[in-house]
Amino acid sequence: MRMSAPARPPVPASFPLQTAHEADGGGSVWDVTGSILLVEDDAGDALLVEEMLADGELDSALTWCKTLSEALAYLRSHRAPVCVLLDLHLPDVHGLRAVTQIVDTSQDAAIVVLTGLAEADAGLKAVATGAQDYLVKGRLDPQALSRAIRYALQRKQVERAASALRANQLMAQENARLERGLLPIPLLNDDSFQAVARYEPGRAHGLLSGDFYDVVQTADGTVRAVIGDVSGHGAAEAALGVCLRVAWRTAVLCGTDPLEQLGLLESILVAERSDPHVFATVTSLVFPPEGDRVRVVRAGHPGLLLRQGGDVEWVEPEGGMALGLLPGHGQWPVNDVELTPGAALVLFTDGLFEGRNGPDTRLGEEGLLDMARGQARLAARPFVDALVAGASQAAAPHGGLADDVAVLHLGWSTTHER
Repeated sequence: MRMSAPARPPVPASFPLQTAHEADGGGSVWDVTGSILLVEDDAGDALLVEEMLADGELDSALTWCKTLSEALAYLRSHRAPVCVLLDLHLPDVHGLRAVTQIVDTSQDAAIVVLTGLAEADAGLKAVATGAQDYLVKGRLDPQALSRAIRYALQRKQVERAASALRANQLMAQENARLERGLLPIPLLNDDSFQAVARYEPGRAHGLLSGDFYDVVQTADGTVRAVIGDVSGHGAAEAALGVCLRVAWRTAVLCGTDPLEQLGLLESILVAERSDPHVFATVTSLVFPPEGDRVRVVRAGHPGLLLRQGGDVEWVEPEGGMALGLLPGHGQWPVNDVELTPGAALVLFTDGLFEGRNGPDTRLGEEGLLDMARGQARLAARPFVDALVAGASQAAAPHGGLADDVAVLHLGWSTTHER
């Protein structure tokens, strides 16, 4: 199939167009809007396209492929935006299959189909299949060709932006679902106990990680709390964190004691994890209704902050290994920490103190303690916010928080009667 055109001299033996093989070896001068790839088996039609591009608005070298297989190989090796001028009748493929194969090979390529006068329907079908435009060969002129290429590249850019927006919307929806599972509303019977929580993502636009927490008050007035961190980042870890959090709440409501809860969580983690190297750190707390102590069980999780009498101390009761490291062999001591009236405990995941505050230094546990002591007179919510803000500001010049952060501030109210 040939394009109609004014009489022109025969095609010279040394064809001036750049073939795909030559482009790979010698490089080419691309227009800033993207490169142009002509897929056409007829040398005369290819020369006509080159002449029209030279007479038009575009200043781009033209890479020519005579077969679809050659074009697909070229597209696989080039990442820059490409506008493909595609003839539908090639030696190795015929019809719309050429469009679908290019779309499957390079989702970023813009496609302009070149059809004959009697193939207008084929052009429309090509657009429905994934092409950005079509041109009738017999009606080509330099301006129409240049405009079609520019518009096709622009349409493809808009399509990519719309696709990215949809992906971000889906990510936001997924974040919301995971957040509801990871970060529940504390289940408290009255105002005698105060639980303040804060979650801060460590990566812009990132999915929630496996940090989780929960607080439940049972019918006898006892308050039970948990905070945990599944190793790794991403949707799988967040889903596993949701699973562990829900399992913990179920175990609490069923009356399971703290050590049995950890064994149960470890069994679930081992059964549900996608990678045998995934583990979880956990701290479990039990606040008896008397309010004079808290029972602490730690499985590889960081220590905690004890606030009482206007002072802040770092408390690190004896603990055992993280869940999932050696399934079935964990030993987790139970520790009692005495509480004075109005005392509170602050639990957190390691992202709060592992962010960099210098080129080669991290905030660390001592830095976190110093920062907490500087805010010791604040009420629960401002205190938690100040810790997260301080850690974030310290890490901001050095890439921001390296990990997600969960903080839980727990304590009986000052009016609680023992």
